[in-house]
Amino acid sequence: MTNTETDCKKYSIPFHKTGFFSKTMLDYLDQKEIIQPFYNNFPDLEGFKKQIEEKRHSELVSESHRKVLGDALKNQYLSVKTSEETQQNIESLQKENTFTITTGHQLNLFTGPLYFLYKIISTINLAEELTDKFPKQNFVPIYWMATEDHDFDEINYFNFNHKKVQWNRKDGGGVGRFSTEGLQEVFDEFSKHLGNSKNAIYLKGLFSEGYLKHNNLADATKYIANELFGKYGLIIIDADDVSLKKLFIPFVEKELSEQVSFKEVSATNTEFEKHYKVQVNPREINLFYLTNEIRERIVFDDNLYKVKNTAIVWSKSELLNHLNEVPERFSPNVIMRPLYQEVILPNLCYIGGGGEIAYWLQLKAYFEKVNVPFPILLLRNSVQVITEKQFKKLEKLNISLEEIFIKQQDLLKKKVTENSEVSVDFSKQKEFLKNQFSALKEIAKQTDVSFVGAVNAQERKQVKGLENLEKRLLKAEKRKQKELVSNITELQNQLFPNQSLEERQSNFSEYYLEFGNDFIHHLKNKLEPLALEFSIIVL
Repeated sequence: MTNTETDCKKYSIPFHKTGFFSKTMLDYLDQKEIIQPFYNNFPDLEGFKKQIEEKRHSELVSESHRKVLGDALKNQYLSVKTSEETQQNIESLQKENTFTITTGHQLNLFTGPLYFLYKIISTINLAEELTDKFPKQNFVPIYWMATEDHDFDEINYFNFNHKKVQWNRKDGGGVGRFSTEGLQEVFDEFSKHLGNSKNAIYLKGLFSEGYLKHNNLADATKYIANELFGKYGLIIIDADDVSLKKLFIPFVEKELSEQVSFKEVSATNTEFEKHYKVQVNPREINLFYLTNEIRERIVFDDNLYKVKNTAIVWSKSELLNHLNEVPERFSPNVIMRPLYQEVILPNLCYIGGGGEIAYWLQLKAYFEKVNVPFPILLLRNSVQVITEKQFKKLEKLNISLEEIFIKQQDLLKKKVTENSEVSVDFSKQKEFLKNQFSALKEIAKQTDVSFVGAVNAQERKQVKGLENLEKRLLKAEKRKQKELVSNITELQNQLFPNQSLEERQSNFSEYYLEFGNDFIHHLKNKLEPLALEFSIIVL
């Protein structure tokens, strides 16, 4: 099936009406006063205007910094088929009026959950929108590969048609350096489920070229992301790079000597947790020691610096000398990675999911302490994809787009009640009962106060009885309307696998198999990063 532009419709609903976003994110989107101390400029055009000026005056976007970044990227792209758009963007990073828009993501197998695409497309679209709104500046989209992560269990699989496609291998070191050995078996298994359509052949080629013809996970991931998004000028960066790590040495020295991040983020968390859930807690030293075999924490103990679970030990002077000799062995953890990003890129904005943006909100004071501009934080586009067939079913069942987000039991109750010939809602009866007992309580107070407890107990008993009758009647109506119940349950389960957002569960290959590159094309054309609303796209 091939879609044309007219076949794709987009609808939007506020994030708070989905029920899937935290209080932290909703307060941030509403710019509530209590959350304002934790961010810098808000993601709107006025905020970007201020951010450009702030970043422009930072010494971190000096000509020398830009040259190191440009040379590193050119080196990283030597063996990559680079689009003209990406090549131009890499060259433009040398100009003082060029800024980046960045998203980061783990090296999930075959891109992992759908929201990988939404992150990248949000980043590309925002760069394009800002280029249009601020014609004197250049804006380039960056995908920061999390090559130094070591949480292999989080990235070693993807879901395809409700089945887990998994890569099993021994864990150890930064995932970007992992050999792609063992992925032939994964490819053979995945291929069985694809068929032989034109789109299936493309997906097979993308997987095999990526994982079977590249030696490590970083290069494989880069190949796949570049194939999907290179034509839009996306720059893919691997920060596990000695030349880039050299730029970060002064901040690593400060971390090792003064434990700045621990002090600043701890102080922020004390205030943050009064209103919101803390996402990350700092350690005294927020660095790992990274080799091909290990990624272990650096700790300070008995006046010595040590690498956990190893025999590696340094004095302070020895450690600082080692840092300057091999900076690539010092890897920032979740607290320091954002700082590393903002040190090496002329960046204005970080685009992430709700959990990511929440932990970035804990870092502003740390950035200020080390004199690095804190970027704008933008919640990525979130999308619910609905096929035309599913959309027609929703219309037939009289379910609105907002109603599909209602919890399943509540949705069933609502629709069964709406379709029932008798009322299965005893709200009026319960209200009547409440009024009757209010009058009884007044009489009890005037005659014998000890009688009030007995009245309260009787009220609870009567209300409980009504609730039980209501449940039995609803159960009977569900049996009577079993076809409606079945249709609603089946459809909502399709849209929300495991009662979760589809974007966190499914892989892009399911939609690519059916719609081909039109799927990415429609997302690119319809998603608006600064709209700050949840998108529903009907294909």
